[in-house]
This record gives sequence, C-alpha cells and structure tokens, in this order.
Amino acid sequence: MKNVVKSHKTPEYLVVGGYYYSIIVAVKGVQLNFPQISVDYTILDLSNNMFEGQIPDIIGDLSSLIVLNLSHNNLTGRIPHALGNLSEIESLDLSWNHLTEEIPQSLAALTFLAFLNLSQNHLVGRIPEGKQFNTFEANSFGGNPKLCGIPLPEKCEHPHEQQLEDDEETESGFTWRVVMLGYGCGTLLGLVMGYLMLSTGKPKWFNAIADAGADMIQPRRNKRRYIFIGK
Repeated sequence: MKNVVKSHKTPEYLVVGGYYYSIIVAVKGVQLNFPQISVDYTILDLSNNMFEGQIPDIIGDLSSLIVLNLSHNNLTGRIPHALGNLSEIESLDLSWNHLTEEIPQSLAALTFLAFLNLSQNHLVGRIPEGKQFNTFEANSFGGNPKLCGIPLPEKCEHPHEQQLEDDEETESGFTWRVVMLGYGCGTLLGLVMGYLMLSTGKPKWFNAIADAGADMIQPRRNKRRYIFIGK
C-alpha cells in the first residue's frame, strides 16, 4: 500500500475488468456498502481476524488513510505514537483487542477524526484532551477499567495529591505500629511482674512501700492539740 496523491478535481474510482470495484466495510462503527471505491478514499479494514502481536509503527506512514479498522483481533502492546501522523484519518477502530499502556497524546492532534473506538482493551491512565477527543462519548473508551478522565465518570487523581495520600497512609501505619508495639510490650511486662508477685507468695517489696506510706500518713492523723484549763 502507498499513499494516494490527491491531484484529481473530479472523483475517480477503482475499476477491475471494466467494472467498478465495490466493498462492504465498517466505517465509523457502521457497515457501509461502497459500490464504487473512490481512489482518494483509502480504507484499511483488517477487523475480525486472528492477528497477534503489536501494531507496527509503519502504519503511521500511511498519511492518506481515511479509515483504519483493526478491531476484534488479538493485538497486544501499546498504541503506536506514530498513528498521530494519520492526518487524514476520519475513523479509527482498535476495539476488542489486548492493547495496554496509555493512549498516546498524538491522537488528540488528529483534526478530522470523527469516530474513535478504543473500547474493550487494557488501556490505563488519563484520556488525552483537545480537539476531537473532547467530542467523543464514554462508550469510545468503555471496557478499560484503569482509564480515567473526561468523558468517563472516573476522575484522575493529581500526582501530587496521590503522593500526599500515600505519605499520610505511611505515617498513619507507622504510628499505629508504634502504638501497638508499646501496648504489647507493656502488657507483656505487666503479666510477667504479676506472675512473679503471685509466685513468691508475698509481694514483700510492695508491702514495704505500702507500710512506709502508712507510717508517713498515720502521725498526721493522730496529731491533736489539747488545752487544759485548771482551777
């Protein structure tokens, strides 16, 4: 396949054996019948196959592509950044694959992109914003649980806010560990001391402290003043 040079003012169509070339293809999510294929209308539809592996970067060199449909395959890996070079693309369907990583920001620069379907993959991160991306609905990105941002209801957390939350959780967890460690040590020490006191029969050192305290208090209680008045 090579790029088409759009030098014709009047439409020209592909002809095979004296007949116009026709095809049925999925365009913008709808199956359409093209009884005559325009030379300038370049379509690459490889959907519903068993293709595996990554999407080759070389597809980004086909700048005259109008429709690219790679849906319902077993494609893996990232979405190539080079797809942002498809300056004429109007319909891009990569749904029902196993694509991973983030959606490249380069796709947000596609001015003529009217239909986009990236649903049912394993994409992650924030959905790019700008130009045509602001017009797509949530079903264009559905089935990617780790995607966030407009138009999905899941909001993306700011990296700084996420770092603060992680720090707070770490600090809180450390504080609770210290408290529980102190509580456990104190409880163990109390049990050991109680066992030693009970095993000796008489806690003599405790009785000595109690007797000393009683001796200090008793004289104060018994101290009284008497006044005798004689004849």
